[in-house]
Amino acid sequence: MEEPTKAIKEIHPDPSATSGVHPMENLLRMERMPHIWCPTCGIGLAVTAFTAALTKANIDTNKMSIVSGIGCTGRVAGYVKLDSFHTTHGRPIAFGTGIRVANPGIKVVVFSGDGDLIAIGGNHFIHAARRNIDMLVICVNNFIYAMTGGQVAPTTPLAAYATTSPYGCVEPPFNIPYIADSAGAVYVARWTTLHVRRLTNSITEALQKTGFSVVEVISPCGMYYSRINRLGDGLDMMRFYHDNVEIRNGEDTKNLDIGFQTKIICGKFVDRERPSYMERYNQWLSEVKGARGEG
Repeated sequence: MEEPTKAIKEIHPDPSATSGVHPMENLLRMERMPHIWCPTCGIGLAVTAFTAALTKANIDTNKMSIVSGIGCTGRVAGYVKLDSFHTTHGRPIAFGTGIRVANPGIKVVVFSGDGDLIAIGGNHFIHAARRNIDMLVICVNNFIYAMTGGQVAPTTPLAAYATTSPYGCVEPPFNIPYIADSAGAVYVARWTTLHVRRLTNSITEALQKTGFSVVEVISPCGMYYSRINRLGDGLDMMRFYHDNVEIRNGEDTKNLDIGFQTKIICGKFVDRERPSYMERYNQWLSEVKGARGEG
């Protein structure tokens, strides 16, 4: 399990170059540390992959906005040293759409959790994919509403326990890559927080893609999901990822359902080209003006 360290070294290959400075300090708001995430939570690893990807993709951070909603992952925007927006529950994609349309020169990243993006924010998710809004959505999926006490979520696997499903969840969970693919996303991938280098590479690719891109990050929640299901702590869940993840790049997204403690299929599943919303809008506007003789 050396990948997290390797991912950090991709930012500063020479440890001596940091001179006691945190290797991601130029991309984090250090005055807000320590963060609020629980021990063995995987969100920090997702942030590590994201900051490494920003470096690899050579993104101009002065022309980037990061948007998060409410929830554990929703705190990411407050810790990353970018033009940050911490928005209302379920609305980060709507806010991100507004930013992107108002200023097409801004690269928009929505970084939030499964409850925020797929539950209350699900309608925004599918319509942004349908429109092919040019943004990257990083969805950290820990299978539960963690910040509010461990309630069942639309991603909770069948038979898994939560505070609101004391006899096990009876609702089939959403397959996030399948929703994104069927709604029109141009880039769809899934990795766990164990696969930091692969996650970094996917985020790097998605940052350079035009259109609606989705990277799902399966993450341990050692405080709520693991505890109530007696799965150990976050490290035990990372071991489970190590032993039970199967990488199938290009797999049909219909086959990516996640069961309770069953095999998890990861990889890059969708990478295609489709005109973005602003490209279609500008083309339509040009055609209308031409028909009216407006030049």
